[in-house]
Amino acid sequence: MQNILLIHTGGTISMEEDKNTGEVKPGESNLLVKHINGIPNINLISLELLHLPSPHITPNDMLKIKETIEEKVKSDQLEGVVITHGTDTLEETAYFLDLTLDVDIPVVLTGAMRSSNELGSDGLYNLLSAIKVASAKEAKKMGVLVVMNDEIHTAKNCTKTHTSNVATFQSPQYGPIGFVNKNAVVFHHNPFVTSSLPVKSLNKNVLLLKAFAGMDDSILSALENIQLDGLVIEALGQGNLPPKMLPGIKKLINKGIPVVLVSRCFNGIVQDIYGYEGGGRHLKELGLIFSNGLNGQKARLKLMIALESTTEFEKLETIFSY
Repeated sequence: MQNILLIHTGGTISMEEDKNTGEVKPGESNLLVKHINGIPNINLISLELLHLPSPHITPNDMLKIKETIEEKVKSDQLEGVVITHGTDTLEETAYFLDLTLDVDIPVVLTGAMRSSNELGSDGLYNLLSAIKVASAKEAKKMGVLVVMNDEIHTAKNCTKTHTSNVATFQSPQYGPIGFVNKNAVVFHHNPFVTSSLPVKSLNKNVLLLKAFAGMDDSILSALENIQLDGLVIEALGQGNLPPKMLPGIKKLINKGIPVVLVSRCFNGIVQDIYGYEGGGRHLKELGLIFSNGLNGQKARLKLMIALESTTEFEKLETIFSY
C-alpha cells in the first residue's frame, strides 16, 4: 500500500458550473475527492491546503505548499505527492516547487479546463492520471512534473498554450517526457534535474516587462519610484531590444539591479548574436543576464528565489545558465 499525499489548492478542478447562470466558482472543498476513494494499493492522504482560483495564488502561497510537502515527507511515510491547482498559474507553482523542493519522491501537479459538472469534464481523469504517475517508481528523482490530458511534462518546460482547450499544456520545443494510459505510466526520456535553490522567505520585488516595437524607457524610468530588486524582460527574437530602452536599462544596471533577458518567442533561447545597438551582444556587454530557455513568468520566479541567496552577478549568471 502506497501513501500518496493529495494537496488541494483550488482551481477549476474543484469548481462547479451554475446551470442557471453559467458561472463557474469555487466551493469549500475539491468535489472530486468522493470519486477517488478505493484506488487499489493506494492510500490517499487528502489535505485541503488552499481554496484559491489560480489567479489568486502568490509566490508566498507556493512557498507554503513547498513547506507543507517537506513537513509531510518528514512526518509521514510518503511515496508521492499530487497537487490539484488552477491552470492559469499552474506552471508557475510547478516551476517554483521544482526550483526549491528538496525531496526525491514524485511530485505531480494537475488541474482541469472544465469544471466537475460540465460536459466533457477532464478533472477526474487528470487527477487519476496524476495519482498513477505519483505512485510510479519510474517518476522518482525526475523533478516536479505536470500531468494533463494523458501527457507527462517537466515543470521547467511546460506552459499553458490555449485559453480553453483541454490539451492546453504543452512543452514547446521539447514535448512531453512520457504519457499515461489505462494500463501504464511510460517515460521515454529522463529530464536534466538540478539541485534545489534554498529559500525560507520571499522578500524581493521582481517585475516582468514585455518588449515591443518602438518601446522606449518611459516604463523603466517609472520603476525608479518603487523599490525594485530585479527585472525580467521578454526581449525580441534571440534577445534584442529597441535602442530607446537602453538609457533606462543602463540606469538599473548602474544601481546594481539585475536584469534578466528572455525571449518573447515561443521556442528557442536568447543569445548574444547581434552587435548593433540594442542587439544581444551589446546587451551582454552592458551586463544583462541571459536565461537558458525560460519564459518570462518562470524567469521572474527564478530571479526572485535566487536573490534570496545572492546578488552577485557571476552567481546569478550561473544560476540562469541551466
